[in-house]
Amino acid sequence: MAKVKLGIIGVGNMGTGHSKNYLDGLMPEIEITAVADRNPARREWAKENLPGVKVFEEGVDLIHSGACEAVLIATPHYQHPPLAIEAFKNGLHVMVEKPAGVYTLQVREMNAEADRHPELTFGMMFNQRTNCTYRKMHELIHSGAIGDLKRVNWIITDWYRTQFYYDSGAWRATWAGEGGGVLLNQCPHQLDLLQWLCGLPVRVRAACHEGKWHDIEVEDDVTAYFEYPNGATGVFITTTADAPGTNRLEITGTKATLICQDGKLIMKKLEMDEREWCATCQEGFRAPSYETIEVETDGQNGQHPAVLNAFAAHILRGEPLVADGREGINGLM
Repeated sequence: MAKVKLGIIGVGNMGTGHSKNYLDGLMPEIEITAVADRNPARREWAKENLPGVKVFEEGVDLIHSGACEAVLIATPHYQHPPLAIEAFKNGLHVMVEKPAGVYTLQVREMNAEADRHPELTFGMMFNQRTNCTYRKMHELIHSGAIGDLKRVNWIITDWYRTQFYYDSGAWRATWAGEGGGVLLNQCPHQLDLLQWLCGLPVRVRAACHEGKWHDIEVEDDVTAYFEYPNGATGVFITTTADAPGTNRLEITGTKATLICQDGKLIMKKLEMDEREWCATCQEGFRAPSYETIEVETDGQNGQHPAVLNAFAAHILRGEPLVADGREGINGLM
């Protein structure tokens, strides 16, 4: 079986997780051949757990080593674009962990370099797109089943973090080390899903409270309002300080409303498009009746291994990616 020789730049939490998935045999078309990390302890871990793999201190050295044909970049956020650009220039396929970067300018430069190398595969680690519930929502929305978008509300406040969490690393929740707070660390997946499901808004207003609930310098409480091209509106609320917290996504269209909460997807399907009903109903207070349906999904949640398996399949056979790397800028914007 042909395999993609993969180098992992950064074997901290995420890089280690990918390595363990590999060791568990969850990525049959990938062979990890090199890793890089500036932390001596993580390099020792790699030597002990990934025998035969070349170990480097710097990601740039790995890129120039010839030890792999693709790289997975799992470093702190600021480093994603420059490492990706260097990899593209050296003929390597690239998978970038979320977020795409901190500054849209850097990410645009990364995307431009990817465009200069159409022969190379560029993927983004948006593993939540493999979640069966979100995939089903995407299918329903883009098939026209809910009609035209009217409103989206996402309350995602179940990211609870203590002060101990923020104190556990000097880079955490700092502008210099992380580039942001709850939006850039916890919420990139949700911001990506929001634009994947509903498209990009044309106007955004937000209140971002920095260090409101924790002794940190970046945002830990956010309420955003946005408007879409067709006049639909949305609200996105997130924090790392609410307990027990909520994760409820509600998307309303002219034909139906989708509600995603507690692992269930509910569809409230109207008997008639609300716009038509509003214009033709001869009673002033009567709303259209609706049917409540618990939507079935395929139950498949491939997560990180699925993203990397699709990455390998794209390199080997041109099969679809879970998320093209160029899409990383959307959630960041």
